[in-house]
Parts: sequence; structure tokens; C-alpha cells
Amino acid sequence: MCRWIAYRGETIALSHYVTEPVHSLVTQSLAALESTASTNGDGFGLGWFGEYPEPGLYREVRPAWSDENLRYLCRHLRSHLFFGHVRAATGTPVTRPNCHPFSCGGWLFMHNGFVGGWSALRRRIEALIPDPFYPSRVGTTDSEAIFLAILGAGGMTDPLGASERVLAQISEMVRETGPHEFRFTACLANGKDLYAFRYAVNDAANSLYYRESTNELLVVSEPLDQDPRWQSVPENHVLIAREGEGVVVRPLLESYRAAAE
Repeated sequence: MCRWIAYRGETIALSHYVTEPVHSLVTQSLAALESTASTNGDGFGLGWFGEYPEPGLYREVRPAWSDENLRYLCRHLRSHLFFGHVRAATGTPVTRPNCHPFSCGGWLFMHNGFVGGWSALRRRIEALIPDPFYPSRVGTTDSEAIFLAILGAGGMTDPLGASERVLAQISEMVRETGPHEFRFTACLANGKDLYAFRYAVNDAANSLYYRESTNELLVVSEPLDQDPRWQSVPENHVLIAREGEGVVVRPLLESYRAAAE
């Protein structure tokens, strides 16, 4: 499984959390502690928001630990909201378009998990992507397909509701065909608001932690150090961090189920 970090707060260099901590993201690419894959060497990526509406992206197929450019970039790139991701592929090719994060319409998305039976379900899940968003489908991963399906379901104006609708649809698909497992530990952000999900069907959800202080929020696959302030996001919950509001962690699909009833 992949490892990732998301940061929102004061503008800082990406190196502060991607490369410098004792258990930084680069360290996790070689020696993850809470992953079914001890190494995450199938590419990596950075996504960050700056002075332009659309986020910046840097993605590479080489392992994070072997890319000499990464440390230089992270020392000089500064952002108030950024993503970092190291990939352990789950069946799709190791290509640059398949590396996370993904970007579309001013949004960033990254994912740790998989859709079980992807080859059988791919056509049905891709059918959830409306025509205006399908040209942004440049890779072959389940992750990118879910991201575009969320945006197409209204994610740009109602990211939480759209995410819950898509998760409910895919959950029903994997239950019908197998049943298969579905793991969705993911993050979605637009430069101001950030949403992090820890969800699974027919399986245990992948790990997710957060640490909040006055000036910053960190959301990570596993802690970067021994700081006692790290808190685990419960399974099947979403972390909501909207601009000007405090962090809220609540159950996933609660509003969706209530509306269905």
C-alpha cells in the first residue's frame, strides 16, 4: 500500500515534512511501518498550491529514495497546502500518469488503497465519470477514476456529499461482484479546504493519522515522529478541515444513509 502526507497551514518549504523528519515520507518509501508493503518504490509525486488557481505537480516513476532532484525541489518549493505520495502499485503500470497526486479543475487528490476486482469493475466505475471530466482521464488507475467520478458527481461544490455518493456506488459494486475488497484512504483539497477519508469494505481500512496545532494541520498515512499529539482517524470516518473552521472528524456515509432512508 502507498504512503502519503497532506499539509495545510503557514507557507513552508515542502522539505519540512517530505524529507526532513526522522520518519519522513522519503524514509517511509524505503521502510514503512504500518503498511502491507514495506517499500513504496513504484513512483512518487508532489502536489502544491501557490499563486495560480491550479496546483503544481511533480511526478516521477523512479523511487523517491533514488531521485536526487526530490530533496532540491522540496527545499525550494514553498506552499500553504501540499501533498506528497509514494506509490506501491496494485496492478496498474508504473507510469507517470499513474503516479499520485492527480489534479483537475483546481483540485488535488491522492489515494492509498484499491478496488478489488478492478479489471472486472473498471468499465462500470469509469462510467461514473461524466463526459466533461473524462478528457482528464489520462492514466489507468482506479484512484484517478474515483477522483474524476467524485468531481463529476458535484465534488467541486459539494466535495463531501459527492464523495459519499461515489463511495456508496462503488461499495455496492464490490459487494455484488465477488465480494471484493475496497480500501479508500484518500485526501482531496482545493487550496483552502481539505478532506481526508479512511474507509473500507470487506477489509480493514488503511491507517490514517492527523496532528493539529494553531498554525497547521498534518494528515499522514503513518506518524512522522514520536510526537504524542498524533491521533488516529477512526475507520469509516472522514476528516473535514474547511477554511476558517476547526477540524471535524465524523462517520462516513452517515448523511447519505439518512437521505436514503
